[in-house]
Amino acid sequence: MPPPQSPPAASGRLIANLLAQLAFGLLTMTICLPSMQEWGALFDSSQAAVQLTFSGYVVAMGMLQLVYGPVSDRMGRKRVLLFGLGLTFIASVMAALATDLNTLIAARILQGAGGAAGMVVGRALVQDLFEGPQRTRVMAYVGMAMGLCPPLATVVGGQLHVQLGWQANFVLIAILAVALFVAAWRGLPDHQKSTTVQPHWLRAMLSAYARLAREPVFICYVVILSATTATFYAFLAGAPVVLGSYGVGPGGVGFYIMVGPLSYIVGNFITTHLVHRLHERTIMRLGQSLTVGGIALMVVLALAGLNNPLAFALPLIFMGLGNGLLVPPALAGTVGLLPVLAGAAAAVAGLMQQLMGAVGGFAVGLFSHEDAVNLGVLMLVLALCGVVAQVWLHRLRGRRT
Repeated sequence: MPPPQSPPAASGRLIANLLAQLAFGLLTMTICLPSMQEWGALFDSSQAAVQLTFSGYVVAMGMLQLVYGPVSDRMGRKRVLLFGLGLTFIASVMAALATDLNTLIAARILQGAGGAAGMVVGRALVQDLFEGPQRTRVMAYVGMAMGLCPPLATVVGGQLHVQLGWQANFVLIAILAVALFVAAWRGLPDHQKSTTVQPHWLRAMLSAYARLAREPVFICYVVILSATTATFYAFLAGAPVVLGSYGVGPGGVGFYIMVGPLSYIVGNFITTHLVHRLHERTIMRLGQSLTVGGIALMVVLALAGLNNPLAFALPLIFMGLGNGLLVPPALAGTVGLLPVLAGAAAAVAGLMQQLMGAVGGFAVGLFSHEDAVNLGVLMLVLALCGVVAQVWLHRLRGRRT
């Protein structure tokens, strides 16, 4: 049985702690993106090599979630989280002191390995501490925090780079790792391991993933989340290129990119109010409709010859709103289907989101982007994969009700 829900008096502080732990990995991933423009010249390396500082982080964060999830089910959430924060601190110091690109790549990979802990443990703790609509509501708060991270981190990271140098971003991450270590140690409850978990950690891990693989409903939820993340990552990777073709320079790109994450936050906020009034399936259908509709509108405007930044960015308000309605119930579904395997479920979902996000970002480079058409079609195809999975999910759920 999961631990009892926290008392109302402590819930606000607890939720804030959980949100910070969950968002830290994404903050660490994106804060140095503005600095990447200059690392090639600074370290006398190609831009392709510099990209490894990002892709290495993403892959490490995804892969380590597979380990952290089952281990947190067995050994406890807090212990795994503290290990990840300690690893992030060491890696951030290493990155700040790096004098060559290979060292920086290695440090970023270690950062990703550390940042994975908060992503897994935070989601699993939401499952442990909250139930039913309240769990979905907390997941919506998680989505709001995660949506705020990319634009906020890139703005802060760019300013720190200009004022204090690129190393300042890693110094900040090291300081935040220490602060979150203390917050987790003193403010998060201890999770009691399940007595049903196998005694050997490797056998437990394999058993957990085999059990989840036999759940078609879980697979549907993971595909929905992965397709949504891949669509968003494709947007993040392709928007600067498309906006550049429309004459928007580096100083203005962030303001247009911000449209997607900010509307995603609004969508999550709306979800916190709808979840007590509408069935989660209804909220997810509405989210998918807004997502696909927004992307389709962007493509139609581009095909009509409206090749300007506003015609590109404004339709994606609907995509952000749709994602904000879609992701919280999907996240709640992944960790709530089999509560005893919440850590393993969060790990699988996190890994697939990162891997498919990396695929979405990579696929952007396979096409030219003189306007928004190619990017829009790619995003539409990825989003429709989620629609197919959702149709399958509703059919499976219909058989059980």
